[in-house]
Amino acid sequence: MNLSPDDIIFWQLGWLKINATIVFTWVLMLGLTLGSLLVTHRLSTTLERTRWQNLLEIIVISIMNQIEEVGLRNPQHYVGFLGTLFLFVASATLCTIIPGFEPPTGSLSTTTALALCVLVVVPFFGIQQQSLGKYLASYLKPTVIMLPFNLISEISRTLALAVRLFGNMMSGAMIIAILLTITPFIFPIVMTLLGLLTGLVQAYIFSILATVYIAAATRTDTM
Repeated sequence: MNLSPDDIIFWQLGWLKINATIVFTWVLMLGLTLGSLLVTHRLSTTLERTRWQNLLEIIVISIMNQIEEVGLRNPQHYVGFLGTLFLFVASATLCTIIPGFEPPTGSLSTTTALALCVLVVVPFFGIQQQSLGKYLASYLKPTVIMLPFNLISEISRTLALAVRLFGNMMSGAMIIAILLTITPFIFPIVMTLLGLLTGLVQAYIFSILATVYIAAATRTDTM
């Protein structure tokens, strides 16, 4: 049993390695890209729409409603990043039903990369909404003494995002692998379905936390 897809090496030349994390990350990104191209191909503005377009609109509208409920105005401005973040983590979980597929979210390197994306995007949206000076001034509130603590909070919440997602994804995969070795196949199947549900919940939590951080960064005194 592999604790992480990082342990599965497909090709290696000296220090250069191509492991399952890299391969399945690119496979997943390629699948999402091709899927989005197929679904958005020949979109209709009339009442006659395909089932795929209806499904796409339901997903996009649901994500936008969640973004707006958190407190972000103009959710269409953020749905590209937050929607992609949710769909990537959710798809990584759903694809575990495919034999041989190793979810890249089972690697700490992947979850760290996702958390770093949030770390970069939060100030980007904050500066875009408030201007550079006002955003940097927020680190000095309520007093200048809070500057180091605010900086530490940025780093700690990024680590928390990465470790939380990695821990939940890896623990679920390990439990299922252990059950497959000591119990009949029926019970692990039930646990697999439960693992899929847990993975979707983790995707939702991860994207909601990212939304909350962006909402805090884009908050202005006039809001």
